[in-house]
Amino acid sequence: MLFLKSLSEHKKTIYSGFVATFFIMLIQYFGSDHSTILQRINGLIYDLRLNATIESRQTDINIVILDIDEKSLQEEGRFPWSRDKIAKIIERLADAGAVVIAFDVMFSEPQRNDINSVINLLNQQKNNQELIEQLTPFKDYADADAIMAQSLNLTDVVLGMAFYADPKVQVGKMQPSHITFDTPDISQLHSHEFFGFTNNIAILQENSPGTGFINSSPDPDNFIRTTSLLAQYQGVFYPSLALEAAKLYTLADEIKVVTAPLASSRSIVGLKLGNQIISTDEYGRVLIPFKGGARSYPYISATDLLNQQVDDSLFDSAIVFVGTSAIGHADLRATPVGVQYPGVEIHANVIDGLLHPEIIPSVPDWWEAAILFLLLFLGCTLSVFFPYLGPRSIAFSGLSVLVILIVLDFYLWSVQKISLPMATCLLIALSLTILNIGIGYFTESGRRKQIKGIFDQYVPPAHIDKMLSDPNAINLTGQRKEMTVLFSDIRSFTTISENLTAHELGDLLNRYFSPITKSIFEHRGTIDKYVGDMVMAFWNAPLNDKYHVQNAINCAFQMLEITNELSLIFEKEGLPQIKVGVGINTGEMNVGDMGSTYRRAYTVLGDAVNLGSRLEGLTKFYGVDLLVGETCIKHCPDMKFRLIDKVRVKGKHKAVSIFEPIPVELSTDLAVNEELKQYQAAYGEYINKNWQQAKFHFEALTNQYKSRKIYSLYLERIETLKAMSLPEDWDGSFTHTSK
Repeated sequence: MLFLKSLSEHKKTIYSGFVATFFIMLIQYFGSDHSTILQRINGLIYDLRLNATIESRQTDINIVILDIDEKSLQEEGRFPWSRDKIAKIIERLADAGAVVIAFDVMFSEPQRNDINSVINLLNQQKNNQELIEQLTPFKDYADADAIMAQSLNLTDVVLGMAFYADPKVQVGKMQPSHITFDTPDISQLHSHEFFGFTNNIAILQENSPGTGFINSSPDPDNFIRTTSLLAQYQGVFYPSLALEAAKLYTLADEIKVVTAPLASSRSIVGLKLGNQIISTDEYGRVLIPFKGGARSYPYISATDLLNQQVDDSLFDSAIVFVGTSAIGHADLRATPVGVQYPGVEIHANVIDGLLHPEIIPSVPDWWEAAILFLLLFLGCTLSVFFPYLGPRSIAFSGLSVLVILIVLDFYLWSVQKISLPMATCLLIALSLTILNIGIGYFTESGRRKQIKGIFDQYVPPAHIDKMLSDPNAINLTGQRKEMTVLFSDIRSFTTISENLTAHELGDLLNRYFSPITKSIFEHRGTIDKYVGDMVMAFWNAPLNDKYHVQNAINCAFQMLEITNELSLIFEKEGLPQIKVGVGINTGEMNVGDMGSTYRRAYTVLGDAVNLGSRLEGLTKFYGVDLLVGETCIKHCPDMKFRLIDKVRVKGKHKAVSIFEPIPVELSTDLAVNEELKQYQAAYGEYINKNWQQAKFHFEALTNQYKSRKIYSLYLERIETLKAMSLPEDWDGSFTHTSK
């Protein structure tokens, strides 16, 4: 009776658990092949498991990658190279003892014969028959395609080709396939079917011992975890590059497809290569047994081989894959072990697995039934068991179930070499745990996260925590107060953007804005907005900051340091260097949550804000990285400043003095102080209209500090002012007519 009463109390919770279980089982049954999200989650779990258990393995087979890298292009010329140079590569590899050479490149177009071109040109003119007869015997010597074709018989060479879904792509001719089957009826067998292809030119195809397709088989998230060993075109099955290379290496006469009966048809279950059976899925795919990250196999530069600058013993009895990692030619793929993984090395991993089938993990035919059984068992057990536990016990039990599932998954992977997609099993344990802990707790937690999310775009996390604990400390309705605003802009950004792709530009800005934003937050600043390459921030709102000017200037110094560090990194990566200008001003500003009913933003307005923007624009004119307004000076009594100029910016009649802050670590430097002293003397003569003395001082400064643009600007200005009649109350101000 007590059990029935307890069961009645928890009936709704138990039913909710059953509904959740049923829903997740539907996702697994109907969505495993079509749900991109589910496939992505399973892919992530697979990647984590693979990287957690991957070990550097030793192999008894010498697999080498011949890399047409940047060094090779610099020394041998741009790619594609002449076929006679490719022939030389084949000859060198054959002489060094390579037993199989596989090209992860295609030779789909004939190379021009220069002698033929000259003869054709001579034929268009009269009286050249004698010269044509003299040139004709040399045609064969200039036929690079024929030279390469002859070299293909020096050892076993596999040429790459590609299949396409577009039937309009028909380049070259398809050769007969050497794949056989253990059943006469192959009409119901599955494989990736293609309708177009690009093959090598006829003379190369006819002389090549083997050909294999180089297509990759990415998952829906574009990560490559599996590879297709078979592809179908017009009812004929063809091997991949790695499979064909493995066939030649093992001296196998054929590749036999192994099938098994289904209810009313047959399905592919594996491939027989010599005496080895390689298990596959029904499409002839296998999981790639990655040896490690990029360059787990030895890479040899092609130019080193051509110039005999490499030990030939490296290629003894080797399988050599020829590919390129050069910029603009690189075949880089996203894989579980690296998002910039050379495609040619994927072939190396695959052939390593084909020759050692025991290292290839498999997805068994019974995986769907096993997952559905696990889901049913977990769902029913946890749905009935969890409602009788307290929140802490549920959390502990749910965590324990997750750990058990993960341990089971690792055991199957590491010991049995079985890969099961466990996403829905983990999902059901996690879902039922969350469901039974209670909606109330998570509702309150969600409310706090929502508040934090609203203000996250405005202020640092520490500010948010303070606002949540003391709502009276903020005013979002709008107020006028003294604040400090900062503007920062990347110089020559238009030129930079024109030389980058959209992806490269977005990545560059993300890498720049992330540390800049972090610096602003660390200095108690509030992000106002990003506009293209410009960032705007302010201090002293929404929370008061007694040291808002000092914090803004210190932040600017750190932003400049960050920019210099990033610029060096970008230069090493072949990206453009970046320079920024920063303008800071302090004054009365209007601040608050402003906008329309459709979109609002917490922002600042006012003349002081506009002046900050103008100061940033003037940094390039004066050749400095940072400028601050005169109102900043009184807030920083312990900091030294260099007076740059007294200016009237566009749209304003009142002149303001602008300054360059001196970093604290340089304020006691004797050389810096001596320069400031000389500059103050020169500026004093300039203000007093003592042109000759001012010119003398500024010329001395220009000669001593050639990198400072400001001194040469004053020299130019003196020459102009000498010829002008200035009023008695002239204060040295300069009017800028552009923003």
